[in-house]
Amino acid sequence: MIPVIVIRPEPGNAATVAAARTLGLDAQPFPLFDMAPAQWTAPDPEPYRALLVGSANVFRLGGEGLARLRGLPVHAVGAATAEAGRAAGFTVASIGEGGLQPMVSALPPGRYLRLAGEKRVPLAMPESVEVDDVVVYAAAGLPMPPALIHMLAKPAVVLLHSGEAAAHFAAESDRIGVARGQIALACLASRIGSMAGLGWQHIEIAETRTDQAVLALAVQMCEKVSPRGH
Repeated sequence: MIPVIVIRPEPGNAATVAAARTLGLDAQPFPLFDMAPAQWTAPDPEPYRALLVGSANVFRLGGEGLARLRGLPVHAVGAATAEAGRAAGFTVASIGEGGLQPMVSALPPGRYLRLAGEKRVPLAMPESVEVDDVVVYAAAGLPMPPALIHMLAKPAVVLLHSGEAAAHFAAESDRIGVARGQIALACLASRIGSMAGLGWQHIEIAETRTDQAVLALAVQMCEKVSPRGH
C-alpha cells in the first residue's frame, strides 16, 4: 500500500492520521513544525469591528491575551478554526470557504484585527476595509527525521495543509535529495500546490478546504500513484 505522509503540526496531525486510517489509508505521522506561542499584548478592542482568524492555532496558542478580545465577533477561515474559537469562548460571525482573501473581500466597511501566525498570507484589502495584524504564535520548521527520509525513498502521497508546509517540505526534500517524480501531493488549496513547486509525480487540489476533502483526494491518489515513480 502507498503510504500517506501527514506533516501538519499537532494536534491536527493526530486527528488527520486517525481519520485517514479509518478510510483504510496507510497514514504515517511526521509533524514537521514546532508550534509555540509568541509574546504579544492584546490591543484595545474598541476600534475594531471584528477579528479575522486564519488558523485554529490562534485560539490554541494565543494565551491570556485572548481574554481581552472575547467581546469581538470572529470571522473564521474554516470550520475547524470556528470550532476552536467557540471552544475558547468567542462568538463566530462567519465561516469562510476558500481562504481568508474571499472573506476579507466580502467584509462590511470598518477596521478589523487579524490574529495570525508569524508567517501569514498577504491580503488585498478593499478600500473600505482596514486590517491590523497581531502575531500570536510562530511555527518553526523541523528537519525530516530519518524514518521519513527512508519512507520517501519510495512512492508516497504527502498531505499538505498550508503553503508554509508546502514550501518547507519542498526545501527539505531538495536538501536530502528526494526524487520528486515519485512523490504525489494532496493539497488543501491551489496556493499550497503552487508553493510546493514543480516536478512532483502529481499535485492535486481538494474540492473544498477541509481535512475530509483532502483525505478523500488521498484515497483517489493512492490508486494511481505509480509504484515505480513513472
